[in-house]
Amino acid sequence: MKTLVWVEHDGQAVKDATYATVTAAAKLGEVALLVAGQGVDGVAQAASQIAGVAKVLVADDAAYAHNLAENVAPLVVELMGSHDAFVAPATTTGKNIAPRVAALLDVMQISEILSVEGPDSFTRPIYAGNAIATVKTSDPKLVLTVRGTAFDKAEATGGSAAVEAVASTGDKGVSSFVGAEIATSERPELTSAKIIVSGGRALGSEEQFHSLIDPLADKLNAAVGASRAAVDAGYAPNDYQVGQTGKIVAPEVYIAVGISGAIQHLAGMKDSKVIVAINKDEDAPIFQVADVGLVGDLFTVVPELTQKL
Repeated sequence: MKTLVWVEHDGQAVKDATYATVTAAAKLGEVALLVAGQGVDGVAQAASQIAGVAKVLVADDAAYAHNLAENVAPLVVELMGSHDAFVAPATTTGKNIAPRVAALLDVMQISEILSVEGPDSFTRPIYAGNAIATVKTSDPKLVLTVRGTAFDKAEATGGSAAVEAVASTGDKGVSSFVGAEIATSERPELTSAKIIVSGGRALGSEEQFHSLIDPLADKLNAAVGASRAAVDAGYAPNDYQVGQTGKIVAPEVYIAVGISGAIQHLAGMKDSKVIVAINKDEDAPIFQVADVGLVGDLFTVVPELTQKL
């Protein structure tokens, strides 16, 4: 089986989500990568070094400069004539492109796979991750998105894939890039951080959220996350949100501060290697999944912890 993997990048480098996607795709068969963008020679060269990749297809055109799904999807469909499966990371952009590809191919998409059970069988989470469904498909072409936390990352070096240019399908003229407001931070990216410190609604205000969570995260060189309740209350920006409707993370250490452990939040972080919970309510659901639990007042515990680090 020949698989085509969409490479997520920022125009300069391959993003982490791509490496786990390559691992998943390799379980299906030969892996080809698709690098779409403008001026992406550097990205293509980096992609060609990923272990386990057979070839890299490069579509260099202004139409793909901002990875607009309306332009990328027709390109993927054109290439699917010689591939059996299209695989994309289950990121914001990947989940924008894949459904359009599936619709144009007239097949069902299988979303956020957790494992590859066979050439046509996969597992994926349902009911906010409380159950795992095994899905078998009879479609002639596969369209899959991959939950990156479920697969090991492919090695970024060691490969020597051939790089091949492919023809652009052009700008379809149905959407245009207006602008982007990109938050910059010296902290690690949330989805790839090894340590995450998350705050919940119990912090009480935006000021207290940042005055307690940020110093602890800085001491640990950690990313900062938040529960949906904290984001909805305005304590933290949307891109901090962890959970079913936020980002799915699986760091080495996840520290949940003042988070009760609603099922929607647990769906986004329960695969973390070590979960540390700080909450004054000893009956909070978060303690059912925590490896280390501390029952106490976060306004006392967190400053003390930060000071001792």
